[in-house]
Amino acid sequence: MSCMKIVSLALLVAFVAFNANAQNVEKVTDPVEWVNTLMGTDSRYDFSNGNTLPFVGYPWGMNLWTPQTAENGYGWQYTYSENKIRGFKQSHEPSPWINDFGVFSLMPETGKAIFRQDKRESWFSHKSETAKPYYYSVYLSDYDLTTEITTTERAASFRFTFPKTDSAFVVIDAFKTASSIQVIPSQNKIIGYSTQNSGGLAKGFKNWFVIVFDKPFDLSYVWSDTTAFNNLQEITDKHVGAVVHFKTVRGEQVNAKVASSFISQEQAALNLKEIGQDNFETVEQKAKAEWNKVLGHVAIEGGTVAQVQTFYSCLFRMVHFPQKLYEIDAAGNILHYSPYTGKIEKGYLYGGTGFWDTFRALYPFLNLIYPSISKEMQEGLINVYNEGGWLPEWSSPGYRKSMIGNNSASIVADAYLKGIHVSDINKLYEALIHGANNEGPIDAIGRKGVKYYNELGYVPYDVNIHESAARTLEYAYDDFTIYQLGKALNRPKEELETYSNRSYNYRFLFDSTHNLMRGKNSDGSFQSPFNPFKWGDAFTEGNSWHYTWCVFHDIQGLINLMGSKKTFVGMLDSVFVLPPVYDDSYYHIKIHEITEMQVANMGQYAHGNQPIQHMIYLYNYAGEPWKAQYWARQVMNRMYKATPDGFCGDEDNGQTSAWYVFSALGFYPVCPATNQYILGAPLFKKITLNLENGNSFTLSAPNNSATSLYVQSALLNGKAWEKNWISHNDILKGGNFTTLMSNSPNTKKGVSVDDVPFSFSVGH
Repeated sequence: MSCMKIVSLALLVAFVAFNANAQNVEKVTDPVEWVNTLMGTDSRYDFSNGNTLPFVGYPWGMNLWTPQTAENGYGWQYTYSENKIRGFKQSHEPSPWINDFGVFSLMPETGKAIFRQDKRESWFSHKSETAKPYYYSVYLSDYDLTTEITTTERAASFRFTFPKTDSAFVVIDAFKTASSIQVIPSQNKIIGYSTQNSGGLAKGFKNWFVIVFDKPFDLSYVWSDTTAFNNLQEITDKHVGAVVHFKTVRGEQVNAKVASSFISQEQAALNLKEIGQDNFETVEQKAKAEWNKVLGHVAIEGGTVAQVQTFYSCLFRMVHFPQKLYEIDAAGNILHYSPYTGKIEKGYLYGGTGFWDTFRALYPFLNLIYPSISKEMQEGLINVYNEGGWLPEWSSPGYRKSMIGNNSASIVADAYLKGIHVSDINKLYEALIHGANNEGPIDAIGRKGVKYYNELGYVPYDVNIHESAARTLEYAYDDFTIYQLGKALNRPKEELETYSNRSYNYRFLFDSTHNLMRGKNSDGSFQSPFNPFKWGDAFTEGNSWHYTWCVFHDIQGLINLMGSKKTFVGMLDSVFVLPPVYDDSYYHIKIHEITEMQVANMGQYAHGNQPIQHMIYLYNYAGEPWKAQYWARQVMNRMYKATPDGFCGDEDNGQTSAWYVFSALGFYPVCPATNQYILGAPLFKKITLNLENGNSFTLSAPNNSATSLYVQSALLNGKAWEKNWISHNDILKGGNFTTLMSNSPNTKKGVSVDDVPFSFSVGH
């Protein structure tokens, strides 16, 4: 362990105060040291504990790095339960279901050069692995060497510590499809490109890379597939790589600086200057400082060690995707390779996220805590629309056919309404109108079934458009967000009325005989037979018990359809009381989300998937906020932990983490594109939000504890606060929100009509 690691550990211990009853963290001064990047990595295809990777990189960095336990091209690149590593891989993968693009890897070896990826793997143990956001290290026992990695935004420093040997090697693997590599011994350099991808790219895509060693290699050669070419220094083929050879004494460290570019080989060399002459420790220190700066926007006091670890491990996940896909040329211009045109274009570009997941809480959090980054993302969306003709719904790096909905509308509207104003909001509004009224070239952009939706008010079940009810519910909410943005932009009254009217389309699917949402046929009859426990079919990765609550913008309207608040609360209660039965006949297999719902032992509540994650907070709309407080705390305590099995389903680009982080603050954005956060139960005694505008907002719950999970009373800047929500503007102005917690509910607080959050149909 280096001296710096010992100092970091000492600092961590110094700020942990132990009392007689619990290990309480009184103050966090080094938040990055609380992150466990292995949280969620103990996952597999049929059961997800997060489906995460132990990334080392910068916040929103263009390139991330991960140890690779799986075969090349497999989405589950690193699995905690595996025990062999076959490479250290540059990754841009937002999800194993989406997979990766533009990848290559380095693998150090001793004894014999083995370049085939299925033969070169080495045993390792988590006991000799260190995984941090800014630093990764592991001992490879078969080769008696240690690999260390630290990074900048677009480059990385490797340090290999070898034993005494005349046979030390580093294998570079440019992966398959089409790749090229050239060894330049006179400069201790290797250059090349990788084209491997899983879609979402124009023809001609290349990820150019450059690797520079600080020690001359006395032997080198290239390889293709399974054949070595000892007399060649350059090769282009379907799957190529290179091998370089060193002689080392025991403990000798060989450093490699690595960078890449989607633009050109020259730009890759320019990106390498992010490291410049910095040694490994300096790069590491800068990376750590950057992480502390970003994570330090949220400062925690008065939680348990486990809670603080979980909080910052979740916050770490929230600032990875979407990634910066733009680069900076020698003149300081911001450029990007466009996966939409295949050309080099000007301006920002981000990619690697699914709006179906992240519109719910991840983007609202960015808008609140990191608005400058959010603004870059919005500017990037203008570029996507100009280059590709549509806004993305899933991008990696370009349009991907995954999930449903038209939730780019929520992404754009929420940002603008939260004060994030871009260079051309009218262009983005144009993009929203275009996407809302047209089918895209693939199902996942525009609106599949839009002709039916605009004419009937819903997407019919019987016209061979899968997940029709889910689409209808999401389109209705998206229309609300378009209305909200259009109103802010003073759009014509007739235009606003169109989207206002469509915002009520959720009503067409409500079945009063079951008090649930149900698919509807084109003739107006309901889908029959109806099984509310059937996953998929009319819904997306869920059933009617999950999607009935997806009326984010008009919960009072949903209450009215059910007849009363009492009935509504009874239906909410039923979600937790019903057994976790299911019907998987639509999928013909038991998808992993079903299993994750069952093992959670919370009835039909499926927190491991996004559609129902906001449901707990709906008790606030029906005058029983104490139930939201209870269930929010239950989910935080039971479903999250900073361990390899620490999530209860797919983490999904920061969304599932965002639920935890928001809920730990004590509120949640049920309806993005409004200015309200719905109150729950804070997890810590004190959290300070250090806002980019220079203000700070403090959330205090001085008597908070494991048993004090109910809010007895609240004060906003010293004045009594009875409402079940707090506004975005109140937070931005800075101040204090103080809650008095208790182990018993206050059934008289938050019950007035004036206390409930916004619903579109109330006073509209």
